[in-house]
Amino acid sequence: MSVRGVVLPAASAAIAGTLSLITPGTATAVGRAETRAAAFVVGESQFNAMFPGRNPFYSYKGLTDALTAYPGFARTGSEVTRKREAAAFLANVGHETGGLKYVVEQNTGNYGHYCDRTQPYGCPAGERAYYGRGPLQLSWNFNYKAAGDALRIDLLHDPYRVERDPAVSWRTGLWFWNTQKGAGTMTAHDAMVRNRGFGETIRSINGDLECNGKNPAQRQDRIDLYKRFADILSVDPGGNLSC
Repeated sequence: MSVRGVVLPAASAAIAGTLSLITPGTATAVGRAETRAAAFVVGESQFNAMFPGRNPFYSYKGLTDALTAYPGFARTGSEVTRKREAAAFLANVGHETGGLKYVVEQNTGNYGHYCDRTQPYGCPAGERAYYGRGPLQLSWNFNYKAAGDALRIDLLHDPYRVERDPAVSWRTGLWFWNTQKGAGTMTAHDAMVRNRGFGETIRSINGDLECNGKNPAQRQDRIDLYKRFADILSVDPGGNLSC
């Protein structure tokens, strides 16, 4: 078998056969995916070291594919700032999902609590359809609506995409991180870019329950994860670690 007139040894024949199936469009898409992964401050081996027991659903490729939704994430400021933001995001994600083990909320008894009927659009996927999913456990019909609108995906009618598509799942986590203030005064992204410290990201994500002396064990788990991930990325974690 040959490619462009070059005779290939038998060991190379299968490779050539594979290459012949790659269309120019596919090759371009693969190239873009590789570029995104190369630009991310967390390498795949580092990601695996952070989450050795993760659910395969939370793939590294799913994460890097999702980065196009928020190109400023972990790409703003100095290398130290970029690494700190990536470590902070992944630490909060790790805490929320038990080390990326849980794709959906484990307490099924809560599933019926996330339909806010006061919203004009209601709960078209069903009253029990808006439970926590994804790396930051997106929940409530209004959050699925807001995230879906921002990402141009109809998550209000199909919230199940967040537990089926790894890139969509990661995008919902990045949506909250980059656009929502939660109980804080700024987004978690801004907190890291403005050097306000990891503690401010805790306030944005779960400050009502974990800041100002509340649930110290939960808060400390986030801090410990952040420090460990910062160490994996060879970056000083900075100050203001708690809230």
